[in-house]
Amino acid sequence: MLVSGLRTELLFLAEGGNGDLVRRRAIGAYLGLAVGDALGATVEFMTPREIRAEYREHRDLIGGGWLHLRRGQVTDDTTMALALGRSILTAGRVDAHAAAEAFSDWMRAKPVDIGNTVRRGIAAYRLSGQPESPQNEFDAGNGACMRCLPVALVTLGADPDGVAAANRAQAHVTHNNPVSDAGTLTVIRMVQAALLGTAGSGIIPASAGRHGAKAVLKQLADELVAAEPVFAYDRKRMENPSAYIADTLRAVFQSLFATDNFEHALIDVVNRGGDADTTGAILGMIAGALYGPAALPARWVRRLDQAIRRECLEQAQALLQHSPLCQARVPPETSA
Repeated sequence: MLVSGLRTELLFLAEGGNGDLVRRRAIGAYLGLAVGDALGATVEFMTPREIRAEYREHRDLIGGGWLHLRRGQVTDDTTMALALGRSILTAGRVDAHAAAEAFSDWMRAKPVDIGNTVRRGIAAYRLSGQPESPQNEFDAGNGACMRCLPVALVTLGADPDGVAAANRAQAHVTHNNPVSDAGTLTVIRMVQAALLGTAGSGIIPASAGRHGAKAVLKQLADELVAAEPVFAYDRKRMENPSAYIADTLRAVFQSLFATDNFEHALIDVVNRGGDADTTGAILGMIAGALYGPAALPARWVRRLDQAIRRECLEQAQALLQHSPLCQARVPPETSA
């Protein structure tokens, strides 16, 4: 579905068009990832005090930041997700070799930003041909999590073991760490629960609405904390979060559960500073799935790089179409 004109496009999504709720929320998740990345990139590596001194409150896509971005330009969070999505659509599944090749091509194209762990993992793949980095206690960064949305979409409706295996296949190209795995898998499960929660899936009763869906997301976050206490988010406000996955998700969970709409959640998390493009991207994909595309401020979506916005729309639908959930809905061919 490609609709000319952003206003027409957003109205189509808000009214439901000829698509179902899950498809529209998948689009919300992908656009949420991109706008969160672009919004947060401006204040990445700034402290909350520095953000207040310069912007009072940062709330618009203006570019700039330490990367000197154009207005609406995204960083590695979105472009790595799109690279992973292209590899999945080409291979027909989440495949470690295909993902590693896609990441290698992405790095060869000289992206605007790249994390040290990601760079090291891709370099190791080029030397060894092995798409799985050795397990490393120091690889508990957020780089695998920031790009995980394509896995959440293409495995929607798969059994839990299959979802976890797909997560490891893409993550371990650069981040082979059990803490990173646990946090990333929880984000995938949260996105999937948000996508399915009000669509009669049985995960959340349709009558529960958005509040019920949010309660399930909190339950998933709490299950992560019970298994890995380092993710505990009920402590003091997480400000200036680092790229350590636990810091990142503590900030994301606090902002998600303390607010009641997409815009407030995203503004809250990026104004915490630190690794703000990634906290923005991860919160954006969860909240985009939870609140839907019509909840994304049009001023943000309008200012996104047009090519990025188009590919987000296309991939959201194409990946979902390959998911077990959608494949199960396709009626079998009948013989003449």
